[in-house]
Amino acid sequence: MSGTVGIKVGTICWTDLTVQDAERLRDFYAGVVGWDWSPVEMGGYSDFNMQVPGSEESAAGVCHARGVNADLPPQWLVYLTVEDVDASARRCVEMGGEVIAGPREVGGGRFCVIRDPAGAVCALYGPAR
Repeated sequence: MSGTVGIKVGTICWTDLTVQDAERLRDFYAGVVGWDWSPVEMGGYSDFNMQVPGSEESAAGVCHARGVNADLPPQWLVYLTVEDVDASARRCVEMGGEVIAGPREVGGGRFCVIRDPAGAVCALYGPAR
């Protein structure tokens, strides 16, 4: 993810898989889906951009449950675009949800991970402050 230029509010703008063994799942999805991959340096380890076969177009991320992702459950995490991550995080709590990570800066923008009142988890992504 890099910034929010050209991304419409209310759309899914990215998807990450966060797991303990990102290399294993990177290889699994490369074999099952046919994705190519490239490493993303995370300061001592690499996460991975999964790419459309034969191109450099990113399709998703496969991430280690370490560092800023240490508290995330193993799952495919969709990122929903919002105008203001902090305001949306506050509204989430007001409406019976929970903020489980962030808000914080990432990839030229800002994000947080929320759990809705039914227990489903997603991320909110928007412009940096």
